[in-house]
Amino acid sequence: MITEQIDSDLKDALRAKNMLAADTLRMLKARIMNEGIAQGMKAEGSTLNFSDDKLQAIVASEIKRRKDAAAAFEQGARPELAEKELQEAKILLKYMPEQISEEEVRKIIEAALVGQTFGEKDFGKAMVLVMPQLKGKADGQLISKILKEKLS
Repeated sequence: MITEQIDSDLKDALRAKNMLAADTLRMLKARIMNEGIAQGMKAEGSTLNFSDDKLQAIVASEIKRRKDAAAAFEQGARPELAEKELQEAKILLKYMPEQISEEEVRKIIEAALVGQTFGEKDFGKAMVLVMPQLKGKADGQLISKILKEKLS
């Protein structure tokens, strides 16, 4: 289970004195705990019983936050902070399923849209068809970019 892997990796990071990884994993654990509290879940020991899909959604959200923050730091001419955010995102990627290539994303999108007549205004409808097959397997920005290309 993902939470056990996070706990184990946190202990390893602390033993290795890898404070970037330790801090990143602590923030992830806090986010998971906050999500559980918000949903009224009770902790069993120090963990909550989320499904792996829900945990991956939380991790994906944290990765997106890090990438967005890195982009903002780049715009603000703070490359050292942008690099830190990208390193944290890389640490979190370990808890996501293996990401598929851009070419594979294109093939899945094309297969999902076969026989459909969508225009640019139907982006949301097309996204509903595509996301069940790609959720967690590819970056949302990549999916959006390719889908917009196909619809235009």
